Amino acid sequence: MKTDRDIIAGVLAGETRQFALLVDRYKDRAFTLACHLLVNREEAEETVQDAFVRAFRSLAAFRHDAQFGTWFYRILYNACMTRVARKRPGMIPLDDPDAGAMVSVVGQDILSALDEVAAGERVDVLYAEMEKLPEHFRAVIVMFYVQEQKYEEIAAILDVPVGTVKTHLFRARALLRKRMMKRFAEEMRAA
Repeated sequence: MKTDRDIIAGVLAGETRQFALLVDRYKDRAFTLACHLLVNREEAEETVQDAFVRAFRSLAAFRHDAQFGTWFYRILYNACMTRVARKRPGMIPLDDPDAGAMVSVVGQDILSALDEVAAGERVDVLYAEMEKLPEHFRAVIVMFYVQEQKYEEIAAILDVPVGTVKTHLFRARALLRKRMMKRFAEEMRAA
């Protein structure tokens, strides 16, 4: 099996069809990330395609000081955020009024929230609540839990310090836990 570095060398040497190997290797995780960030399957597909085209065109500028995946996911994340910004002018800042409430909610891990869901039918509730998170929180949750990326990788993709990734993850978990508990309480009252 060829390494990313071998494939890139081949593409740069004129064997452009080898880029399809990179597409096959990264398309599923890229699509998952884009779906969670954009919450629209068609937009996610278009954005992933655009990101691969941008990566192909910029491949000569790729420095091997990072992994190709990290570099590519950074391109994808930027493409997703550009789409989000076009749809919704004004991203939610970190000093948003909800941010204080998020920090004050000392919650368990997101996995604890999954433990609280009694059956598989509640997982869709978790994903629905994830889709309501601000984009910067949703991105960190998806990359950390769904794609199992490390803090350092996420920081490189988002171009933020590792401490910011940890803070976003903490706040996202707290907000998600708060929303899940509220939703479960509402369901219990209705039952």
